[in-house]
Amino acid sequence: MKATVVIPTYNERENIELLVNEILSLDTPVDVIVVDDNSPDGTGGLIDTLVDAHPDRVHAIHRPAKLGLGTAHIAGFKSALGQGAERVLSMDADFSHHPRYIPAMLAKSEEADLVIGSRYVKGGGTRFCSWKRQALSLGANTFAKTLLGLRALDCTAGFRCYRREVLLSIDLDDIFSNGYSFLIEMIYRSKLRGWSVAEVPIIFEDRRHGTSKISRKEVFAAMYTVLRLSTWRFSRRPKST
Repeated sequence: MKATVVIPTYNERENIELLVNEILSLDTPVDVIVVDDNSPDGTGGLIDTLVDAHPDRVHAIHRPAKLGLGTAHIAGFKSALGQGAERVLSMDADFSHHPRYIPAMLAKSEEADLVIGSRYVKGGGTRFCSWKRQALSLGANTFAKTLLGLRALDCTAGFRCYRREVLLSIDLDDIFSNGYSFLIEMIYRSKLRGWSVAEVPIIFEDRRHGTSKISRKEVFAAMYTVLRLSTWRFSRRPKST
């Protein structure tokens, strides 16, 4: 089973080399696609050295500017599918999602179509996160679950494993949200198509290097996405491929 992890980056020079090497060292073989949005700190050049060192397993997508988390995921997903991946994972580049959980997520994907690395199931949790960050996350999850009827406990998590069939069933070019709200739209579209969702416990750690990309604008965008998606429950359904 070919598995590929997609990692969007913007100014992650301090993290990306160590992260990619940790993924490559797993007993479970996983390829890597890094999607860099022209990071001014030189992340893109460092990624190219990783590609040169591991040309069969590490791949780079260089974009001309900071175009958003959602479109970065889509570019990576399309590349992974084009390379024949049967499982496509997504994760952050800052070690808030640790590679050690990838084998468990892949194993769980044998019985579920979409697997979430979850803070909120038994055995999961957070570490080094401020109370404000934790309150924001819990509030966003409650808001999304209530309005969209989602059953996953951690529906805003970006650490995920999709079966190939899930991504092929969704018109990725029809996704209207970007940023972190993309994650909510993806799980909602998966729900509408009847795909099963499971959660694997993880410990989410706040980043140790660099700065968070979550802004007030991102929070409002996520709220707007949830409100817009909630109207689909009564008015329309997203297009199928």
